[in-house]
Amino acid sequence: MIIILLFVLMFSLMALGLPIALAIGLPAIGLIVTPGVFPDVVTVAALGQTIVQQLFSGVDSFDLLAVPLFMIAGALMEHGGISRRLIDFANSLVGWAPGGLAAAAIVASMIIAGISGSAAADTAAIGAVVIPAMIRQGYPAPFAAAVVAAGGAIGIIIPPSIPMVIFGFMTNISTSQLFAGGLMVGLLLGVSFITVAVWISWHKGYGQRTPFCWREVATTGRSALWSLGAPVVVLGGILSGIVTVTEAAALAVFYALLVGTVINRELAWKSLPQLIIKSQVAAAGILFIIAMAKVFGWLLAMQQGAQLLDGFVNSLSLPPVGLLLLVMGLLLLVGCVMETTAALLLVVPVLALLTPQMMIDPVQFGVLVVMNLAIGMMTPPVGICLFVSCGIANVSLGKISRAVVPLVVVAMLDLLIAALWSPLTMWLPTLIYR
Repeated sequence: MIIILLFVLMFSLMALGLPIALAIGLPAIGLIVTPGVFPDVVTVAALGQTIVQQLFSGVDSFDLLAVPLFMIAGALMEHGGISRRLIDFANSLVGWAPGGLAAAAIVASMIIAGISGSAAADTAAIGAVVIPAMIRQGYPAPFAAAVVAAGGAIGIIIPPSIPMVIFGFMTNISTSQLFAGGLMVGLLLGVSFITVAVWISWHKGYGQRTPFCWREVATTGRSALWSLGAPVVVLGGILSGIVTVTEAAALAVFYALLVGTVINRELAWKSLPQLIIKSQVAAAGILFIIAMAKVFGWLLAMQQGAQLLDGFVNSLSLPPVGLLLLVMGLLLLVGCVMETTAALLLVVPVLALLTPQMMIDPVQFGVLVVMNLAIGMMTPPVGICLFVSCGIANVSLGKISRAVVPLVVVAMLDLLIAALWSPLTMWLPTLIYR
């Protein structure tokens, strides 16, 4: 009864528009101190002390320091000229194809995904440059915004990834292994999105084609050389074991700062305080959700939520593949209606316990969870990538939602492949770490 009331209150507060952190934390805190929930021998003072301890322990982690650092790196990347140079280079490579600029936007998104770890930051960095350019070339604004939103969603799958950092922190699974597992999946999604964008552009006659020229490739490649080096430095350091994920995040900040201020000279020193404050306000929001979710999870554990779920799953008598597909469907639904961080913190502690029954590796499960939530980022009603693209393209959510349907369908097919064919996610982690 307490668990049902907890979720009813949480979703009710979300529906009323309360911030996610408060919608998660206030019902949990309120029920913890409500008489009758715990034995009378447990005093209110002791419960209050427990709440404070849970809030503190929720964010007391060196690994979580990567979250604000990656947020700063994304802000520096967006304003330091990195995205424009990457788009120019990508367009020189694929601009000859039908829908060349749309394909270039996705290629650039895949490269930038190796720097910031934030889908919203990647969408903003690419969209601010490429959406106006696509509209000038004759692409419909909803299609341009949908392509950029889909490319931005790849940002949390191709490492580094803030949701993977959070998942690793919550489950004590190696974040580096999660990063390695997401790399091949992210490449598959990128190729799939490019294929869909090119086919639609060819079928409907969108955009303009640019003749391929080796000289243009060389020119834009030289201009983007330092920008291309960022993913190599960050990912190379993590996957090789030279640096931890948090150290790699600090390295990404330093590299983006160096490129933006000294090499590209498009990032003014006087603008840094504003960029840092803006990025850290967003990071603080994520960490506040994590702290509140720790209290929520503690109450859920005290009410034996995991045991109740286990009993329910056993009563279904599903085979491992059937259970896996059921969990994937649930995660898709959750990703569509909940913010990514909140969804992670609420469902992972419970669903991660089912990995033995689904007969999959925890690393594969982590990648699948993040992949589900990435699809949620490009679907209404709360897809953050859609909202960022809508604001840049100045189109309604309804129009972009219709335009993104083919991209969502192919992403779900890729999700099915990743769920049923484990080598896609496990080959690289096994090769590097085991």
